[in-house]
Amino acid sequence: MPTTPAFADVTTSDSALRRFLHGLPGVDAVGLEARAAALGTRSIKTSAKAYAIDLAISMIDLTTLEGADTPGKVRSLAAKAVHPDPTDRTTPMTAAVCVYPDMVAAAKAALNGADVKVASVATAFPAGRAALPVKLADTRDAVAAGADEIDMVIDRGAFLAGRYLETYELIKAVKEACVRPDGTAARLKVIFETGELSTYDNIRRASWIGMLAGADFIKTSTGKVGVNATPANTLLMLEAVRDFKAQTGIQIGVKPAGGIRTTKDAIKFLVLVNETAGEDWLTNEWFRFGASSLLNDLLMQRQKLNTGRYSGPDYVTVD
Repeated sequence: MPTTPAFADVTTSDSALRRFLHGLPGVDAVGLEARAAALGTRSIKTSAKAYAIDLAISMIDLTTLEGADTPGKVRSLAAKAVHPDPTDRTTPMTAAVCVYPDMVAAAKAALNGADVKVASVATAFPAGRAALPVKLADTRDAVAAGADEIDMVIDRGAFLAGRYLETYELIKAVKEACVRPDGTAARLKVIFETGELSTYDNIRRASWIGMLAGADFIKTSTGKVGVNATPANTLLMLEAVRDFKAQTGIQIGVKPAGGIRTTKDAIKFLVLVNETAGEDWLTNEWFRFGASSLLNDLLMQRQKLNTGRYSGPDYVTVD
């Protein structure tokens, strides 16, 4: 089913979807990067910085996606998500803990009802190289284990080969697999792996495929390749969700992931959100950071604002 009657004819066939996607305005790469760079030079006052730090903390999907993950590591991560700074209980919780499907139950138990979501990667993350039944089983297992959110990967090979309708149908099928027997559903984040899409035009097309297929979030990257979230590719995706809402009334979130490590970086991204999509996206309901090391820097900068001094990296727990 199309996301909205406004695009009812777009997904009826591969040729129709191709015409639509290739009819989108071409991206001015120089202009896009110049605007992203210019917005990154904005300075903010101390009071606004304190607000931005707390907002950024509340937007983090605190993540561990390693082959060596254990239930103990996940429990530690969950504890940090609930109380990022154990010495200051005014510190906001993070938005979510993001883990592999087999660690969802451990994360859910460790959070013990706290207002932190459990996100799970799925669909043969990070490469996405598996048959559709395997991808759907991966998703259903994570949802059955209690995942509140699913971070799926598209088949970049299919997309780059021009099989746009296949990419659309995959996202739609995973969206349906997110629905629980009681009718509630896990929110779906669609990862494009922008570093492998080669061009800004491809990132724009992938964004529209994800939105048309029913994504709740569009996400830049897995964090497992050389090029992940950048101000320019995130700006492009913010423009896409802004334009989609203007045409359909449907709001979709954005999640840059990978390579965002400092408070300065995070604030640049928040400026991008405010100046491009607007205040409606300045909440963890609609904007997330896929990061872990970022949290430590935010905590150190937060303490500096509150006490006038840095505690150093040993003050915060290592993820």
